[in-house]
Amino acid sequence: QVQLVQSGGGLVQPGGSLRLSCAASGTIFNIYAMGWYRQGPGKQRDLVASTSGDDISYADSVKDRFTISRDDAKNTLYLQMNSLKPEDTAVYYCNYKGITSNYMPIEYWGQGTQVTVSS
Repeated sequence: QVQLVQSGGGLVQPGGSLRLSCAASGTIFNIYAMGWYRQGPGKQRDLVASTSGDDISYADSVKDRFTISRDDAKNTLYLQMNSLKPEDTAVYYCNYKGITSNYMPIEYWGQGTQVTVSS
C-alpha cells in the first residue's frame, strides 16, 4: 500500500507561483509512473504532468509554466507552477501508478488540494 499526502496550494494572484508537494509512504518500490492531475469546477479530471523514469510530459496548457520533479530520497513529488492563470484554478491531485505483487496494475491518489488563481 502507498499513502500519498499532499501539501501546498491556496489562493494566488494571476502571474503568481505555487508549489505542490506529494509525500509518499508505504511500499513504493513497485511504482513506475507519477503524475499530477487537476479537476476544475464541473470538469473532468485531466492529466497535467507526469514522469516515468527519465521521461517527463506536460499538458499543452501548462507547458513552459509548470515543472514536475521528484526527490527520491524524500519520496516526494513536486509540481512547481509559475505564471498562474485563472483557468488553472482546480483541485490538484497527485497520482502514483504501480504493479502489485501478482502483477496487477494499481494506482494511488493524494487527497487533493485546492489551487485558486484570482485577483
